[in-house]
Amino acid sequence: MATDTDTEEGKLISGGGDEAEYDRTGNRVTNWMEGLSEAAYAYLLLLPAFALLSFIAFYPLLRTFVMSLRANRTRGQAPLGEFVGIENYVDILTGNARLARQFLDVSITSSFPFVELGVPFLQQAIFVTLAFAVISVVLETVIGFGQAYVLDQDFRGRRWVRVAIILPWAVPIVIQGMIFFLLFQPTVGFGSDLMQSVGLFGATPLANSRDSFVIILIADIWKSSAFMALLILAGLQSIDRSLYEVAEVAGASPWQRFKLITLPLVVPALLVAMLFRTMDAMRVYGLIESTAGCTTVPSLTCLVVEAMFGGTRIYATAAAVAFATALVIGLIIGVYVVLFRDTEGGVY
Repeated sequence: MATDTDTEEGKLISGGGDEAEYDRTGNRVTNWMEGLSEAAYAYLLLLPAFALLSFIAFYPLLRTFVMSLRANRTRGQAPLGEFVGIENYVDILTGNARLARQFLDVSITSSFPFVELGVPFLQQAIFVTLAFAVISVVLETVIGFGQAYVLDQDFRGRRWVRVAIILPWAVPIVIQGMIFFLLFQPTVGFGSDLMQSVGLFGATPLANSRDSFVIILIADIWKSSAFMALLILAGLQSIDRSLYEVAEVAGASPWQRFKLITLPLVVPALLVAMLFRTMDAMRVYGLIESTAGCTTVPSLTCLVVEAMFGGTRIYATAAAVAFATALVIGLIIGVYVVLFRDTEGGVY
């Protein structure tokens, strides 16, 4: 007959076995973690954050893709119809998609160099978006590099110059758009008369697709060059100053110091800045809508908004355009990574 003492001893023995098994498991996990390299251990600690960010980033994209495979429902309460596969993508690429309204009419199409009558809507928007992204990023990189190089020098009043350069970046997009909208209104601002006097613009630039495109470029460069300058300035200030001192003692000219020291060492920061600005420029919408309107200068994001919130609210077509836009942006990011992965410091 078992006594209370025997029962308590059995519990202790059983508990001791569980604790020993737990210790052995813990030791295996500890030994495995200790065997990881420093980089692998860092990635392990970042894994929960990566998982959360991946869910936030890719779940909406996946839902958008699923929506794009459905038909547009024009009757009833349900916003989407039956499964139609890639029919929406085919309609967009062939110009058969039923959008809320036409973007470019006869009066303004002939004045815009990137689109022509009869070109499908998505191709029009891609041309405009790519042209805007390429031109704006190139000019902002050059101007931002010049601003950063000036701010990297030691001179009196540098603080005030830095404030003047950074100030446009603090202006909200809507206010930025209204500034340039009023600036180029013939009856309000002086920009229209000034550009017309030198033969660059017509009498009503905001009603002309080509002139409006240039105005939006000017507005974006005015604001976003400061962003480029800040990122490039961070790269310039990370360069060891002793390198310049050694080069100066060796008799290197200012141009040689810039070419052999500054430019190679600032390239990683320069590429990161260009990558961020390219992604931002590819999804331009607010500046266009608040300045000239999407009917004058269509972009990919304008096409999405028009399809989603236009008179007919064709959600599946809008989802298809949005997913296509994401693919274009992803393709551009991939090009950056492939072309510059061998650069010292990489692009990320």
